[in-house]
Amino acid sequence: MFAKLTGVVDSVSEGSLVLDVNGVGYLVFASSRTLGNIGHVGEAASLLIETNIREDHIHLFGFADEGEQNLFKLLQSVQGVGAKVALGILSVLEPEDLLTALVAGDKAAVSRANGVGPKLAARIVNELKDKTASVALSGLTMPEHAGSGDGGEQQDVKDAISALTNLGYSASEAHKAVVAASQKASASQKASASQKEGGAGIEALISLALKELSK
Repeated sequence: MFAKLTGVVDSVSEGSLVLDVNGVGYLVFASSRTLGNIGHVGEAASLLIETNIREDHIHLFGFADEGEQNLFKLLQSVQGVGAKVALGILSVLEPEDLLTALVAGDKAAVSRANGVGPKLAARIVNELKDKTASVALSGLTMPEHAGSGDGGEQQDVKDAISALTNLGYSASEAHKAVVAASQKASASQKASASQKEGGAGIEALISLALKELSK
C-alpha cells in the first residue's frame, strides 16, 4: 500500500502521468488540477497516493494535497461514484469550488463532470451537503455559510442567494458572492463603533454581492 511517491516526472498524458522513482516507473492517475501543477518532464515531484485494488487491476491515484485526496475519498462514499467519476469531478471543479457547489446545492456544477448525469449529481449534492458543511477537510478552507448569527441574518443570506439565482447566477456563484459580501459587511460593522449591531440586511447583502460578482 502506497501513501506517497516522490520521484521525477517521466511523462504526462491526459488523466495520468508516469513518475520515475529510483528507476521504477509508476503510472499514476490524477486530476487536471494536479497534472497542471505537477511540473515538467524531468522535474522532481511528490504526490499523495490512494491505491485502488480490484480483481483485474491495481490503480494508483495521485493528489497534490491532502484536501483534494480527502474529497476524492468523500465523493466515493456516494453510491454510483467510483474512483474514475470522483477524479472526473475534481478535474472540472477546484476543491474549494466543489465544496462551494456542495454547500450551495449546485447540481449543475457537479454534473459538468464526465459520467455525472442529473440524477447522480443530485444524489452527490444531497448526500454530501451536510457533511461538507459540518466536517472540516484537512488542507481546505470550508466555505462557511454567511449569516451564522441569529435567525434574521441567516434568512437574509438565504434570501440574497435566492435573489441572485433568480437573476441568472448559478447557485455556487450566488453562494460565494453572498458569503464574501456578508463577511465584508461584518468586518465593516466591527470596525465602526457607531454601527448598530445586527446583520447587513437583505438589500445591502445583494448590493455587495453584485459588486463581488462584477469583479
